[in-house]
Parts: sequence; structure tokens; C-alpha cells
Amino acid sequence: MADLNLPILDLSQLDAGADAAARFRSELRDATHRVGFFYLTGTGVPAELETQLHRAARDFFLLPDADKLAIENIKSPHFRGYTRIGGERTQGRVDWREQIDIGPERAAITATGAPDYARLVGPNLWPEAQPELREIVAEWHDHLAGIARRLLRAWALALGAPETYFDEHFGEPSTLIKIVRYPGKDDPSPQQGVGAHKDSGVVTLLWVEPGKGGLQVQRDGEWIDAPPVPGAFVVNIGEMLEYATQGYLKATNHRVVSPRYPDDRISIPFFFNPALDSKLPLIELPADLAAEARGVTQDPANPIHALYGENALKSRLRAHPDVAEIWHADLLAARAAASG
Repeated sequence: MADLNLPILDLSQLDAGADAAARFRSELRDATHRVGFFYLTGTGVPAELETQLHRAARDFFLLPDADKLAIENIKSPHFRGYTRIGGERTQGRVDWREQIDIGPERAAITATGAPDYARLVGPNLWPEAQPELREIVAEWHDHLAGIARRLLRAWALALGAPETYFDEHFGEPSTLIKIVRYPGKDDPSPQQGVGAHKDSGVVTLLWVEPGKGGLQVQRDGEWIDAPPVPGAFVVNIGEMLEYATQGYLKATNHRVVSPRYPDDRISIPFFFNPALDSKLPLIELPADLAAEARGVTQDPANPIHALYGENALKSRLRAHPDVAEIWHADLLAARAAASG
């Protein structure tokens, strides 16, 4: 593992005594200040659950097209369900992948005057042909939500804030699980599995099919490979954590290159974010850390909003223009008019 391009952190060190926990927090702060990405081991996620989820993902993508399209996301104003190959875009370019998006299971908000981002709240679409998927995903969600909370408490202490800082300001988390398949391509040049982007939320935990590369992270202007490490998640921070630390922690561009045909690749990212109506206040960093805060990235094409719901809606409208046009034409028109 010495030749890996990302740091490796062991979450179990938080349970190995005060000194080990302090070292972990220091390593966590350093990794996300310098790189924004790291591998995380020692999470306690049962290997059997990983196997079950991997098998369920494979089984889903082997379903007949009719079963997958029965829950196609164009049927959901909440951007849930199945996205066919080529149905998602990053920076306007087609991503070569298929996936199912699963969020918190909640009733749709229909109240007059609700904020625009409330349209993201609603029920999931589950495949009738695979009833076991829902239970497996729920168990996976609970394990990973627990890991994310432990990381956030460690970050808070490492940044000079109370350990409960994120617990107090998160509200009911807006989680999202994507079960993704990247089909192989036989083009002469690598294809865009998913284009270069930064995550719009707080923290992402990524499970990748063993032995399947393709994830790349941008460091110092260069793209570096981030191959899967057995028993580890790839963890990265999103724009909201960059905002809360005024750039001391930095969200990092990353992308996925399609595998070569006939190979394919399964990956399952878990996004742990605050409630849609939550606004993370700025963390008052200690003087030595504040001196290294580089400011929030200023990109007119991709503004970072303090309110998570606005950040999330921005991301979904761009990524799924077909869903946006069917269900949210009024929002698209309002944004077009505002931009002149």
C-alpha cells in the first residue's frame, strides 16, 4: 500500500485510547486539508453485508429493462429511481453509467409556498422484481450513517469546535445512496464514466467493487488514480465542509474513467449531508488553522450555497435535465431569467 496516492486512516483508532484518537483526528484534519480524499479502514461494516449489497447491485442491473424502467427516474419529481445509461450529465456531458438513486423515505411536500428545494423530498422507487433490495440498503444506510457521524465528531474536535458541532447544526440528515454500474467501453480513448466534479454536500463514503479501478482524484493539477483498497472506503469531503471552514478543508475534483469492454464496475457512494433547510455556520478555527484557510472556491459556473437545499437542488437540476424539464420547467425558466 506504500505506493497509494491517498492517505489511509483507521477509524478503529478512535477506540484505542486517547493518544490514538488524537493521532487519528490529526491525520483526518491533515488529509482533508491537503488532499480532500482518503481511504478509511476499521469501520466495522460486516463483510457479509458488503457481499449482500454487492450481490444485490449485480442482481438489479441484471433485471430485464422493463423492470428497471418501471422505476425510471423520469417518473419521480424527487430525482429517485433508475437512471438509464447516458441519462445523467456532469458539466453538460453525458456520463456513461446506469444507476439507482435512493434517498430518505419521506412523503412529498405539497404545501404552497414551500421552498424550491423541498421538491427533493419524497418517496423512493423500488423494483418490484427485487423486494430484498430495500432491506439490504436500509441496513447499509444505518451502518454508514454511524460512520459519517463519528467522522464529523472527529473533524469538529480536530478543527477546534465542540465535538457536537455538526450534530447540533445538521438537523435530520439528507442522505443519498447511489448504486452505480459503469459499463465497459471499447472506444480508443477513455470515456467519461462520470465527469470531473466536486460533491455538493458534506461527506461521501464510497464503496468500490474489489479489483476495479477507474476513480481519479485531482492533485496539484494532475489526475491520479485512486484504486480500491480491500476493506476500505474512499472518503471525500464536499463543498459544504469547504464552506464551513472557509477553505481550510477543500472539496476536491474527481472523476471516473469507464472500464474497458467487456469489463464493468460497480460502485456505491453514500452521501451524508445536513437537512435541506440547514445552513452550516462557519467554524471559528484556531488562529494557526485560520491562517491556512484559503477561502471558499469562487466559480461563477458553480456557486457554493450556504443552505444545503440550494446546493443540492442546483446539483440535481444540472445532472438530470430530463427530470428537470418534465417536473420542474418553472424552476428552469426562473433560473434562466435570473441569469439574464
